[in-house]
Amino acid sequence: MKTLLTITLLLGSALAPAAALAETFIGATTISVPSPQRGKPLMVDVWYPSDAKAPETPVGDNRIFTGAPAKRDAAINPGKFPLILLSHGSGSKAQGMTWIAARLAEKGFIVAGPDHPGTTSGDSTPIATPRIWERTQDLSNIITWMTGEARWKASVDASRIGVIGFSLGGSTALELIGARANLNAYADYCDHYSMMMDCQWYAGGFGFVDGKRVASPVVKLRDFDKAHFEQSNLDPRVISAVIVDPGLATAFRPQSLKTIEAATTVINLGDADKIPVAVDARMLSSQLPGAHYHQIPGSNHFSFLPVCKADALEILSEAGEKDPICDGEGVRDRATVHEEAAKLILDAFNTSLK
Repeated sequence: MKTLLTITLLLGSALAPAAALAETFIGATTISVPSPQRGKPLMVDVWYPSDAKAPETPVGDNRIFTGAPAKRDAAINPGKFPLILLSHGSGSKAQGMTWIAARLAEKGFIVAGPDHPGTTSGDSTPIATPRIWERTQDLSNIITWMTGEARWKASVDASRIGVIGFSLGGSTALELIGARANLNAYADYCDHYSMMMDCQWYAGGFGFVDGKRVASPVVKLRDFDKAHFEQSNLDPRVISAVIVDPGLATAFRPQSLKTIEAATTVINLGDADKIPVAVDARMLSSQLPGAHYHQIPGSNHFSFLPVCKADALEILSEAGEKDPICDGEGVRDRATVHEEAAKLILDAFNTSLK
């Protein structure tokens, strides 16, 4: 859950010359979406089909990770396209999922992902992390904006909306389609598995604000905002979901899962005996009506992050990063895992939204 928190200062954008990139058919832009609940606009990255002749730059490229080429602010292709909301993991950014967003855009989807305030790179604190209802509201606000704002409503098919979420974003996506969490169950989990990353994050006493490490209150889950944590965040406009290694996997109420109507695909990263209890979604998936469950062997939780650059391990080591963000020991090549995951994700959305 604290993935990418300690490397936020390393992720300065690095743009390659357009001439070095192969021709793509993807546009990318960043939009501002009103958010009365946040008190400030959301910054949202959008990927979409585009055959326009325009310069290309890599999106999501930085000192650690490899991005994907797209035509910045290019015109979108004519027609109506399904909209897929994207929810990143704790301490990451929407552009950290560029590798899958680009694949989806290339296949005819519009993909929109916010940097969730309070749980994004450089702006992430323990107290903000369990406030899932703020993240789901971010996604609902994006739907409302992109199906009503003049620039996008002509391109977005409001009857075909999906969501993909990874880690804490997986929890967000589940709640958006109707799952409801149990605070006591989540507190019990942290009591029993105090060494899990999310539980250590709550107990750590620090966070990040404006890219700087700051002191932050320890989160005592049993004293947390129970009413908001357990409320329904269902948005019935979302009819399809792909859930990858969801956080809070042990804490969702079975009855809420059994009533979910959205077409759902659940993916766990790793061999069956190596999936951390924090994100083990086998039981959860069995309670979702008609859900498709997949495991990707030879991978781990970090395999869903972008492909690391050749010197990433050295940079991370110098920065004191302890999480194996780019350590491929014991797992398959990340690009290969991405291909397998992308096929599952594209199959899911092509079946439910096309």
